[in-house]
Amino acid sequence: MQNSNRRVIVVGGGLAGLAATIRIAESGVPVDLFSLVPVKRSHSVCAQGGINACNEIARQQGYSEYEHFDETVYGGDFLANQPPVHEMTHWAPRIIDLLDRMGVPFNRSAEGRRDLRLFGGSLFKRTHFAGATTGQQLLYALDEQTRRWQHEKRVTKYEHWEFLQPILDDDGSCIGIVAQDMRTMQIRSFKADAVVMATGGCGLVYGKSTNSVICTGAAASRCFQAGAAYGNPEFVQVHPTAIPGADKLRLMSESARGEGGRVWVPRNAGDARDPRQIPTEERLYFLEEKYPAYGNIVPRDIATREIFDICVNQGLGVAGQNQVYLDLTHLDREYLERKLGGIVEIYRKFVGEDPAEMPMRIFPGVHYSMGGLWTTYTPKDDLDGMVLGAQNSMMTSIQGLYAFGEVNYQYHGANRLGANALLSCIFDGLFCGVGVANYVKDRDSAAAEGDGRAHDAARKLEEDRVEQLVSAEGDENPYLIGRELGEEMTAACTVVKEGARLEQAQGTLASLRERYANIALSDTGLWTNQNLSYARAVGDMLVIADAMIEASVARRESRGSHYRSDFPTRNDGEFLKTTVANYAAESGRVEIGYEPVMSELVTPRERNYSKTHAPAKAEAAKTKATAAS
Repeated sequence: MQNSNRRVIVVGGGLAGLAATIRIAESGVPVDLFSLVPVKRSHSVCAQGGINACNEIARQQGYSEYEHFDETVYGGDFLANQPPVHEMTHWAPRIIDLLDRMGVPFNRSAEGRRDLRLFGGSLFKRTHFAGATTGQQLLYALDEQTRRWQHEKRVTKYEHWEFLQPILDDDGSCIGIVAQDMRTMQIRSFKADAVVMATGGCGLVYGKSTNSVICTGAAASRCFQAGAAYGNPEFVQVHPTAIPGADKLRLMSESARGEGGRVWVPRNAGDARDPRQIPTEERLYFLEEKYPAYGNIVPRDIATREIFDICVNQGLGVAGQNQVYLDLTHLDREYLERKLGGIVEIYRKFVGEDPAEMPMRIFPGVHYSMGGLWTTYTPKDDLDGMVLGAQNSMMTSIQGLYAFGEVNYQYHGANRLGANALLSCIFDGLFCGVGVANYVKDRDSAAAEGDGRAHDAARKLEEDRVEQLVSAEGDENPYLIGRELGEEMTAACTVVKEGARLEQAQGTLASLRERYANIALSDTGLWTNQNLSYARAVGDMLVIADAMIEASVARRESRGSHYRSDFPTRNDGEFLKTTVANYAAESGRVEIGYEPVMSELVTPRERNYSKTHAPAKAEAAKTKATAAS
């Protein structure tokens, strides 16, 4: 039965937002769904390779949900709280079954079972997929279910609306948002009993990335500036295989390696021969040689550093450039089209070569943020997961404000395993959406019954900000500041970090903040003004970049995607901790703190992909028994 006095706002039309919308709507609570673009154009549509889960075929290989849990924690270098990861990986098979019933066209084996492929960080086939357009198929399926609830009048879509800020009550709880229609430029406040942020990553902080240009991180930054803590900002994943481009980077999915693609360079620097004419013995398959157990399916952080080392440090990049070969030419053309058609088509379109005939040329590109808004949860008594329906499931440090999907820091630790992103997005929506509904239903009074003073004040604040930007008469170009920010972040804070270079970036960011205070817009109109939207986002990106740099300086170790050349080893004694960043409104700067990681299920151990590893079940059982006693 619909509870019309209660209402939830979901910000973000990707997989996490749609899954949350469906879950909350079916509980009887109406949902207002806000998306900067049409829902079916959300960045989730760009996910390619697949979604991880154990099934009966995987079990026949010796796989299990526990193995999936252990791989995820191990791959994340033990920086993820373990109860949420345990819950997610054990829900995964049910999520796949649900998606299958929704009509997702998963690839099938000859026997009609859902097919599986290899993905990084595992020696087992446990990744379900729909060709190389898995994200698109999942997004379309969830959008269909959302439309069903639209028809039932439980979901109202606000597409082309930009989130500007959360609205907080006198007690500090979230009671709505301010948003702007990016066509009419109207600014409105919206009341809600809870707000779910599902706004994805912040790749545009780096200028060029595999993310869509809407992925600025501005929405998360605005919550951060409103008082929400930010977790692990220093951990940003650089995907090992992307097409370098003048405008942006285009992902070549890990599924290419999972289906047999091989990464190599000529053994002789400067060898300019057609790669098809280079004999096998004159090729350096460096991942296979260094990591014989996993080969080309090592986790992303490791593959990225090895490609970076081959090109930048050893000078063995193809034709002397920062690129290596990703070779699919040994695979059957029909097999390629069936399993990898989506990415093969992208490469043909943007490079003009056929991967079935010529090895692809790729290089790492900024891809995913493991960090995000800090969130909490309620663990089960035995720590084997989270309590279903707990009202604090993925709630930020602001009461009533939740974070789902990539904008939530919770599941991936220091490095995300490929094909766990789609799982974490949908899991957040389906599992944690129950807690949101419970929170809303248990509130003493509905936000709609309030006097609206906080909403009016927040709307007026954003209207004043727009007026200030439109009337600014400075001499700085926000697009130039954004470009320089991306170049500096890419140079200082990606694959390899170093203390002195990070300190240089601190100075550069301080200069960019000063210059940003003196910007002017080239378009001052109030109709579909993209110049205004971007200029506003640049200020928010500078705040997120500050958190990334400060957290990278403070973490004096190497863990997962965060590699410090001046501190090249992992330091559990000092840094087996979650970074918790807070924004100091008085100074406009970031403050860095830490909290312990809940790692009672699996004791941290050496992360080594040069050999196989088995889940530490005996050690986990011993640790749990000790904790229980």
